[in-house]
Amino acid sequence: MAKGTFGERLKRERELREVSTDEICSATRIAPKFLEALENEEWEKLPGGVFGRGFVRTIARYLGLSEENLLSEYDLARGEVITASAQRPEERIPSTPKWVPATALLVVIVVILALILGGRYAWRQHAARTAPNKSSAIVSIPSTAETRNLSLSVPTTPLAAESEPNIPLDLSIVASAPTQVRVVADGTVVHDAAISAGANLHFSATDRFEVTASRASALLLQLNGRPDTLAATGGSSGTISLTSIDLRQAAGGPTHP
Repeated sequence: MAKGTFGERLKRERELREVSTDEICSATRIAPKFLEALENEEWEKLPGGVFGRGFVRTIARYLGLSEENLLSEYDLARGEVITASAQRPEERIPSTPKWVPATALLVVIVVILALILGGRYAWRQHAARTAPNKSSAIVSIPSTAETRNLSLSVPTTPLAAESEPNIPLDLSIVASAPTQVRVVADGTVVHDAAISAGANLHFSATDRFEVTASRASALLLQLNGRPDTLAATGGSSGTISLTSIDLRQAAGGPTHP
């Protein structure tokens, strides 16, 4: 696709519907500079990752255009055609063994059985030595059936199931406008300062993130490749908590930029 074709079509569709840039930016919460970058095909001014495609999808939905067709034109114009085979496969958490292996369990039963037989033999020997007036004690070896009963009576207890490991968390934050941001990772404050428009921050955690912004609509969040939004509207402040549990519940589900 020739340079300028995608941006010109996007601008023409917007103007045909008599929608101003202020109106579409207010309705979609996309910063005016990002809309202008799309219409002028200034790719270097757009945030990386899934955010650019998210802007195109949101604009197409607002203007009543085909989201997939507009995304295809965007990919061709930017040279980033994404095929279905390139999609990241679903990450599955390997299950942990919950039962003792059969061989180990058999060894435990044999050891317990040997201890029982040894203790019984020692007790009979002691009883024979402490009773001289009685006839010699006859040491009897348990029959096969008795041995079988002993082995069946040994209680077996499965090992407790190990808890599933936490998924390491990776948080990406992109600002579309200046705002005050506070990030807490695993209970520790790792960032608490104002950031400018276009800032791109990255943080890592083991279990939990808590993100607070004075202007919630100015932040675009991405947790382990999955976009999230702050729980606020307009220019008000908002706070969101992100954990590895959220990733398990959302695995394979739809994402929204």
